Amino acid sequence: MSTLKLNIPTLLTLSRIILIPVFIFSVRLHPIFGAIIFGIASITDFLDGYLARRAGDITKFGIILDPIADKFLVISALIVLVDMERIAAWIAIVIIVREFLITALRVVALSKDIVIPAEIGGKIKTGVQIAAILCLVLNKALFDINLYDIGIVLIWAAMILSIISGVKYTISFGKNL
Repeated sequence: MSTLKLNIPTLLTLSRIILIPVFIFSVRLHPIFGAIIFGIASITDFLDGYLARRAGDITKFGIILDPIADKFLVISALIVLVDMERIAAWIAIVIIVREFLITALRVVALSKDIVIPAEIGGKIKTGVQIAAILCLVLNKALFDINLYDIGIVLIWAAMILSIISGVKYTISFGKNL
C-alpha cells in the first residue's frame, strides 16, 4: 500500500473536494444545477472506493482523504440547508459532530496501522443522507414537486443512522485498538 499516488480513485476524491464550492455557490440560485453537482460529487464517493478496491490500488493517502472529502461534502450541504432554513441547526450539528468524531477515530486508527473498514450501517447512512440532501435542495425546484416532507423524514433517519453507526464504529475502534 503506497502512501501518495495520484491514481484515478484519488483524482475522483480530489474532484469531489473541487465540486464543493461549485455546489455551495450554485445551489441557492440554481437548485437543480446544485443538485446535479452534489449528485456527481456523491457518485464519485461510491466510484473511487470501488475502483481502488477493484484495481488493488488502495493508498494510505486515499484512505485518509476519501472520508475527509465525504465529510466536507455532507457538512457543506448541511450548512447550506441550515442557511436556506430547510433543516434545523441542531440536526446538522448532531450529524456534523458525529462525522468529526469518526474521522478523528479513523486518523488515530490509521496512525497505528489499523484500518477499520466502513460498515454497512455507515454506507446506508451515507445513502440516506444523500437522498435527504437532494430532496431538500430540490424542494419545489423540480416541476413544483414538494419534496420537503420526504427530505425531512430522510434527514431524521440519516441523523438516527449517524448516531447508531457512530456508536458501532466507536466500539469497533475500541476492539481493534
